[in-house]
Amino acid sequence: MSAIESGPWQVSYPPRLDFGQQLTEEQLLHSMTTTMARHAGGPVWLFAYGSLIWRPECHALERQRARVHGYHRGLYLWSHAHRGTPQTPGLVFGLDRGGSCSGFAYRLDDVGLHDSLLALWRREMPFPAYRPHWLNCRLADGSRVQALGFVLERHLPCYAGNLPDTLLGEILACAKGHFGTTRDYVEQTLQALRTHQMPDRNLEARFKRCHTLRQA
Repeated sequence: MSAIESGPWQVSYPPRLDFGQQLTEEQLLHSMTTTMARHAGGPVWLFAYGSLIWRPECHALERQRARVHGYHRGLYLWSHAHRGTPQTPGLVFGLDRGGSCSGFAYRLDDVGLHDSLLALWRREMPFPAYRPHWLNCRLADGSRVQALGFVLERHLPCYAGNLPDTLLGEILACAKGHFGTTRDYVEQTLQALRTHQMPDRNLEARFKRCHTLRQA
């Protein structure tokens, strides 16, 4: 285990992770049903800010560039399977409080909606690391919709928070899980955002800074 200086604190890596028990199918269904009961009605929209941009889960009738306010995208969630291992955890994106975030809003098809949402829950919520939440979302055409998003739960051990560049650079260099490396995951997301003319300039700058630190 290494310790990285971050101001007056030290951040240990790898962290002592406890994701808790994987959700059962019954628990997934309960979470999904409870969330959908809070929907205001009308079309169901999904806000995509990470891998859902370049690897969507649900069939959509419409896709628009969109922005939510009050949350921002960050590499704040530990990954011990998809993009890392328990011994070398990686990171994945989550929505955290503050700022704003660009992405895509998908209008989901009512036909097969239950199955689409269940597939989404299985992908995003195998462990209760996120909280399904209805976000106030502004679409590219100027309209506003309520869009489903998955936001971070700060009180859980799987919440990494804003790590120092030195540690983030180490994770980007070494973390790899079932679906590939943390680095590839970040690069694919950045590329997708660039391709659709909505680059995340803060994330771009940080990614470049971490790469430069590793080479120094």
